[in-house]
Order: sequence, then C-alpha cells, then structure tokens
Amino acid sequence: MNEFDPFIVARTVDLNLDDGTPVRVRPIVPTDRERIEEGLRELSPESRYLRFLRSIDHLTSSELSYLTNVDYFDHFAWVALDTSDNRGMGVARYARLEGETAEAAVVVLDRYQHRGLGAILLRLVAETAYAHGIRRFRAWAAPRNTVVMRLIERWHLDRRAEDGTMVIDIPLPLPETPLAESSLYESLREVAAGRIEPYL
Repeated sequence: MNEFDPFIVARTVDLNLDDGTPVRVRPIVPTDRERIEEGLRELSPESRYLRFLRSIDHLTSSELSYLTNVDYFDHFAWVALDTSDNRGMGVARYARLEGETAEAAVVVLDRYQHRGLGAILLRLVAETAYAHGIRRFRAWAAPRNTVVMRLIERWHLDRRAEDGTMVIDIPLPLPETPLAESSLYESLREVAAGRIEPYL
C-alpha cells in the first residue's frame, strides 16, 4: 500500500486549520516511517512522555513497523501533512484490543498544537473506528496531561488509576462538539468512509 493506492486516495482530503494552515490528511502507509521518526525528534521531551508514557528518544525498527504497517480495520491510523513541505504534523490511531474496544491515541507536533488539528484527528479516527465496529476507545494518559483531563471533565468519562497512569474509557460515537456541527465534520465523515472525491 502506498499514498497513490486507490484506497488511500479515496480517503485523502485537503483542509485548513483554524488559523488557515493548509493540511492534507490521509491514512498512514509504510513509507511514512521516516515521517514518524522525524516527528518524534520534533516533539518536546514532555510531549514524547505524554504520548508514550515514558522517556523516549527513538523508535525501534519493530515499533516503526507496527506504527506504519496497519490493516486498516483492526488497526488504523491517520496522518496529517503540511502541504507546504509534505512534513508530518500529527497522527491519530486506534488498535483493537478485544471485541468492540480499541486503544486510541492522538499526537500533534508541538508547533502545530492549539490550531484545531487534534480535534480533527480525534473525530476522524473515532468515525473510522465506529464504522469498523468499535464502540469504546480506551486510552492511557498521564495525570498531568491537561488536554485529556479537560476531556474527562467535559465529557464525564469513566477513568481509573493504574500504575501511575489514568485509564480512560470513551464511548463511541463521541459526544457532540462545535466541530461535530460543522460542514467540516460532514467532510470528515465522508473521508472516513472513503466516499469523498479524490484530491488528485
């Protein structure tokens, strides 16, 4: 699978963030390995810790393979690319744990945070997961992750402490937000289903 495969092209969309930054979003492909490595280097130590729940400065070859070789059903990931230079901006993924439950994670590079990209990626991965039979996301987060803690309070999510982390269960579909009421959201739903006109 590559970015020009019809499956990928049918799920690729160009959009603008809140500040007008142009972004291309598409399913991840194996050749994104270098983007994932580069993105990890660009993350601050704090952002790396919040994503991986450990100090990390590189990914092993097997970790990169796991992150980029997905089956697009039980394991699916979306990447966001800066259309000006085709560099990675963020990734959202889910991986089925069992039955209707999947682990989920979203990461946005520090310089692209607070522009609405995280919300877009979360909505997109949630729509995709729901279409594939997932009814609950489970996420592991550090108690100091203020973004996740705000979501817990806003959405009244179930959570529990486990080995120094917070385990959060997020029912799908996600609660309504301003994004869910926008025309962009309808486009994201079409992208998740592969029903949008290709960007090429």
